[in-house]
Amino acid sequence: MNIVILGAGRVGESVAESLASERNDITVVDTDPARLSLLQDRLDLRGVAGNGIQPSVLQEAGIADADLFIACAPMDETNLVACKVAHDRFGVPTTIARLRSPEFEDGSPLLEKTGGFAVDRVICPEESVTRTIGQLVEHPEALQVLEFAHGLVSLIAVRAVAGGPLVRHSLAEIPALMPGAEMRIVAIYRQDQALSDLDGSTRIEPGDEVFVLAAKHHLPAVLGALRERDRPVKRLMIAGGGKVGLRLARQLQDAVQIKIIETQRARCDYLASQLPSQVLVHNGDSTDEELMDQENVQDMDLFVALTSDDEDNILACLLAKRMGARRVLALINRRAYAELVQGTQIDIAISPSQAVIGELLAYVRRGDVEAVHSLRRGAAEALEGIVRGDRKTCRMAGRRIEEIGLPAGAQVGAIVRGLHRADGSEAGDDAEPQVLIAHHDTVIEPNDHVIVFVPNKRMVRQVEKLFQVSATFF
Repeated sequence: MNIVILGAGRVGESVAESLASERNDITVVDTDPARLSLLQDRLDLRGVAGNGIQPSVLQEAGIADADLFIACAPMDETNLVACKVAHDRFGVPTTIARLRSPEFEDGSPLLEKTGGFAVDRVICPEESVTRTIGQLVEHPEALQVLEFAHGLVSLIAVRAVAGGPLVRHSLAEIPALMPGAEMRIVAIYRQDQALSDLDGSTRIEPGDEVFVLAAKHHLPAVLGALRERDRPVKRLMIAGGGKVGLRLARQLQDAVQIKIIETQRARCDYLASQLPSQVLVHNGDSTDEELMDQENVQDMDLFVALTSDDEDNILACLLAKRMGARRVLALINRRAYAELVQGTQIDIAISPSQAVIGELLAYVRRGDVEAVHSLRRGAAEALEGIVRGDRKTCRMAGRRIEEIGLPAGAQVGAIVRGLHRADGSEAGDDAEPQVLIAHHDTVIEPNDHVIVFVPNKRMVRQVEKLFQVSATFF
């Protein structure tokens, strides 16, 4: 696929890195030649220096042959205009824009192809991070919570702890131990290495990072089976009152008690004017031990560091953890830092750019792919595809899972049936979809939503082919 990316900042760089690793033809446009040069030295892509809203610059970048245009420059205005030019002047079929303003949402008339800015999909790293943290507040035992099939199915990552009902038991014993909550364990990482060839004899050990697919209403039981249930998050401290911190406080202001620590006095005044009085805003440094003690960080159920400085976020989380905060979460932009701290005293590290990669990958995947989530910092994926065609035209339709030829290590975790009518159109609000946890003899039917865990991105192309409809396949 030919892809043109506008902007070589943190988000643009991460997007380019992820897509270039899949043998796409990538061209990055940016006003900074030095930044482009560094990117070209590290990745297999082409850089074009210039202003991405100018047709001549886009033409030099090969926009006329592009299948996808991704605008992730720092300014919303630049991204909107660039998408408009790419679509109207050069006929690019799919355009995606990074927009921070909440006034531009998917489906808005302002973004329509005719009469609007011609944006097919809006991505907002700040919104993705806020949504991710909100899910972790709802499920404090989890390391990651990802949703599929309109929220009916969730993939969760959880650290197994001694004392959990399933810990030190084999996978074959799960049905007897948890008869009321069907689940599918699709991957186990032990000492940061994936266990290969999971079978009934594989045992879950304390410290394992376990990836489980289950119906959303079974999540509390699944989490409790792998570790003792944590108490609900009632007290939250946010270090950093920037865009992400403000979004998070607004989202959770009615559910938890919130304290915000912000270094800039002017920003504190603005936060106080935007948030209700029960949200406490303090002017100070979250790496100041005396201040953290005064603000009772030891009583916090969750401490999140959301400043724009990775080092400050790491230090603040380490200090909060040492002083007694129950769980700590750091926002980290640099990928190397995220890999370094994940699984240490910092419970969770989140990267804004990685949070939106999955939203982009759904447009790159072949076949009718509904959703993609990037896992393990891009090493693995979970994707949701819709099975089209029939047994003669699709490798999945009308076959048992054991017959479809998944690559080694890839697993079908769950199937959602009933979201579409027989003619392929979406079912109405009165539909009652059925969540099926997959087994080797489960038959996949046309229009099923199939959720597949792919442990290595090199397998993605093979999995994509299984969803594709071809008149020549028999």
